[in-house]
Amino acid sequence: MTGSGRVTVVEVGPRDGLQNERGFVPTGVKVAFVEALADAGLPVVETTAFVSPRAIPQLADSAEVFSRVRKKPGVRYPVLVPNERGLARALAAGAREISLFTAATDTFNLRNTNATIEESFARFAPVLLRAKAESLRVRGYVSTVFGCPYEGRVDPAKAVAVAVRLYEAGCEEVSLGDTIGVAVPTQVADVVGRLREAGVPVDRIALHMHDTRGTALANVVEGLREGVRVFDSSAGGLGGCPYAPGAAGNLATEDLLYLLHGMGYETGADLSRVARASRILAETTGRLPASRVFAALRGSSERG
Repeated sequence: MTGSGRVTVVEVGPRDGLQNERGFVPTGVKVAFVEALADAGLPVVETTAFVSPRAIPQLADSAEVFSRVRKKPGVRYPVLVPNERGLARALAAGAREISLFTAATDTFNLRNTNATIEESFARFAPVLLRAKAESLRVRGYVSTVFGCPYEGRVDPAKAVAVAVRLYEAGCEEVSLGDTIGVAVPTQVADVVGRLREAGVPVDRIALHMHDTRGTALANVVEGLREGVRVFDSSAGGLGGCPYAPGAAGNLATEDLLYLLHGMGYETGADLSRVARASRILAETTGRLPASRVFAALRGSSERG
């Protein structure tokens, strides 16, 4: 399978990656990380989350981070918000694009947000109304689409119903999350196909894969085959999920770019510069990125 055309890579490391760090990453490092990712040509860099500092202390400096980041023309800087309070804080900081999140299972959603799926949609209602009034772009995340750490395998019909509901509520894009990294390509084809049949255009669907079991890139290829052209990833493979025991990191942006570029797709991103951005965090955390491509690039430079 060879590709052509444009694929959008949504970089989630500064939010989804850093929220799972054990220690607090200094504000200046976060700002430098976001700016380096944007300078690498990534078109969308999810910058932070306006969540409760008690729930996610790693992102307690969200307002300062967002306001300090030098915004590059042509780059989008979405932020995650859980409720009206988070939206108000995001707007005060100058955000123009937000993301909402729920899950395909009640148990995970209760652990993550202390709300059932139904209750999370009730929280979304006023957020979506104000977002529309403020002309904000809104994205919706669905976690545990393919499997849940508490409920096991997820009925695809249930996951699709949640995704359709987000789309119909006003989310311009819906990202399907393999939170614990259990999906295989046949499941990706099944869920994406069901969504299309339910009336969600394929250009409004994104895939957010985790590489816990080594299937993330295979799932991306299947997504491409199904017509998906938006994929989430995290520089260096940073992150996981604080509410999903055993979940490994996100799909590494470097690995995703290597695959896409090798298949002939355009992303606008410079892989080597993304790797340099990953190095910014590695120097702070003292841990090498999980990205296989990062390791290969590092090995080549050391041998050279």
